[in-house]
Amino acid sequence: MYHHIKKLMYTVNVGSPDPHFGNMLLEQFGGANGELAAAMQYSIQGLNCDDPDRKDMLMDIGTEELSHLEIVGTLARMHLKPMKKSRDSAEADPLIAIAGGGGVGLFNSMGDAWTADYLKITGELDVDLRSNIAAEARAKIVYERLINFSDDRGTKDALQFLMTREITHMKAFTAALESLGKDQFSIGNIPPTPGLVDEYFNDSTGVGDEGESDARGPWNEGGEWKIVEFPELEPGVEGHHGKTVVKSNKHVAEEGGKSRVKKSA
Repeated sequence: MYHHIKKLMYTVNVGSPDPHFGNMLLEQFGGANGELAAAMQYSIQGLNCDDPDRKDMLMDIGTEELSHLEIVGTLARMHLKPMKKSRDSAEADPLIAIAGGGGVGLFNSMGDAWTADYLKITGELDVDLRSNIAAEARAKIVYERLINFSDDRGTKDALQFLMTREITHMKAFTAALESLGKDQFSIGNIPPTPGLVDEYFNDSTGVGDEGESDARGPWNEGGEWKIVEFPELEPGVEGHHGKTVVKSNKHVAEEGGKSRVKKSA
């Protein structure tokens, strides 16, 4: 099952180990956008999936992510290895050197422990597929940055492979989402409120440190879009500095810690 992965992993030659770069690699081992998080997210989504065809896809990709974890872990271990014997190398990250013996652990590049809070699992297939597409996009960017920070040819080759597979998975998840035949804005079963769903609230002032101005584009004009300028808050809702917003012929009074609306005479 992992033959193509293992062939790549065992042909990697880290010519010049870099403990600092090994620490960076831990982001893709135990970080929020790393391989363990991806493997757990897709596999658990697959276990919960009632659609047998897309369940198979989720389990396939989740399993592949576990093999990617093996590659990242091996690369990181190669780069961190000098920490076991060299004081200068150990200073790149004393936590890894002293507590971990120069090896990998389930934490990110900052030493934060891996957590299931990283996982995005809703039990709604189309929603989960959208989360997966975004997860692959984030992981692709992390790999791209790691490639840019590496000077080792073997490491860059392995990272290029991993980065490419993120795009492969994005393509698969996108195709699976489109094959459901659902409207792209049809989420769940309860429809949105008509009219309100097409209102674009122009809430920012258009004035900033750089003199930004209000912008127009397909995200707020054309089609059914309607721009609403500075929509007011309803009575009883706190505005700036904790002050209660008052509208037209109503004002808000407080009794016993509760707000109540009173009509003006």
